[in-house]
Amino acid sequence: MADPVKIQTPREQARIRTVEQIIRLGREHLALHGAAALSLRAVARELGVVSSAVYRYVESRDELLTLLLIDAYGELGDAADAAVESLPAGDHWGRFAALARAVRKWALAEPARYALLFGSPVPGYQAPAERTTGPGTRVVISLMRILDAAYRAGKLAPPDAAVVPALAADLEAIRTELDLAVPDALLARGALAWTSVFGAISFEVFGQYGADTFSARDELFEHHLRILAGVAGLE
Repeated sequence: MADPVKIQTPREQARIRTVEQIIRLGREHLALHGAAALSLRAVARELGVVSSAVYRYVESRDELLTLLLIDAYGELGDAADAAVESLPAGDHWGRFAALARAVRKWALAEPARYALLFGSPVPGYQAPAERTTGPGTRVVISLMRILDAAYRAGKLAPPDAAVVPALAADLEAIRTELDLAVPDALLARGALAWTSVFGAISFEVFGQYGADTFSARDELFEHHLRILAGVAGLE
């Protein structure tokens, strides 16, 4: 017997709408002032209520930051998943490139939210792992599943060397948690591809190339993708 559908009361619906408004205003303040200067009182003023009223929906600035993190991770994950799923399951290189391009496109469109996720930590704030780890690992898990599918299909180049025992233990834990078949050396290469993709995107989003360096940014990113696909073992 199917579980009964829970019907939201008008009060619950109103609460959800208010929290969504707070998150939307939080996004705007994040873009204007940055995460460190985010103020729940300022959001309350924009919402047109006294600060004591907004605390009934979001209890603190840290809670607002957590909601913004989950919201941004979710949107980024959705964009990456949609890009990956638009291509056939057997197109491993295409899926790898589509995921990376989707992350870059989202990051360039949402630099303040990308900075919240992957920039400098907000002073005094510690993201609750039990709420943010799941949303925050969607992209890397998707990437590892692409590499694992390529390995199972015989499309990953064989590893060239074993890894040291201490690293092997970490990789085994990842492989067990995600039910992967890809061996240690290729899994470690996949980790390098993951961090390098985000490193290239971060350099671009945070202006670390400099204003007069690499005017052909799209071409540079595509060049990096081809190299990193080879690093990961994709042929």
